[in-house]
Amino acid sequence: MSDGTEPPSLVVGDDGLARPAWASVHEDLRTYYDTEWGLPVHDEQGVFERLALEGFQSGLSWATILRRREGFRRAFAGFALEPVAAFGEQEVAELLQDTGIIHHRGKIEATIANARAAIALRELDGLGPRGDLGPGSHLGQLVWSYRPERTPQPAAPAEVPTTSTESVALAKELKRHGFRFVGPTTMFALMEALGVVDTHLLGSHRRGSSGVWAEDGTPA
Repeated sequence: MSDGTEPPSLVVGDDGLARPAWASVHEDLRTYYDTEWGLPVHDEQGVFERLALEGFQSGLSWATILRRREGFRRAFAGFALEPVAAFGEQEVAELLQDTGIIHHRGKIEATIANARAAIALRELDGLGPRGDLGPGSHLGQLVWSYRPERTPQPAAPAEVPTTSTESVALAKELKRHGFRFVGPTTMFALMEALGVVDTHLLGSHRRGSSGVWAEDGTPA
């Protein structure tokens, strides 16, 4: 029977570091939180990998995806765009039998389509919210062009947003260029993972540690 108290927003580990509850349950989630989540990723391939993984995560727990990450990397050629873009129906059929990944035809086909769309971005004019990215620009630059002027300052999990004006606009732009599984919620999760926004809870040892954002939500 509950005593009516809320679980703690932050959990202090044996190492003395404060983390949110979700990052304090298992060692792999703790390591991911400490060493990767929210640290800036700008390169095209790195952003594409996280875009693909966020798409696969839709409807599932992040732990499920994280524990299959090496399987995804093997199955999708290390998330190199050109090899993935060349996948056809034979590769899709093989991936649907691959025990190292999630068997979801729609998400598999979306990853292939997104690789092709990411390659096509390089040749387009006027990418980004201000049309300031020209030919030769890539997926990573497009995503980062939606960085807000400030980032949230959540003190509790309930205060962490799931979408933003920027994630809605980014989702719309990516869909316009043929990307799939890129709704506003998924795009906000991508922005969190890449460091485009910082939603680490106030008091967490990771708050303001990315070099992108200060603890008070202003640009570093």
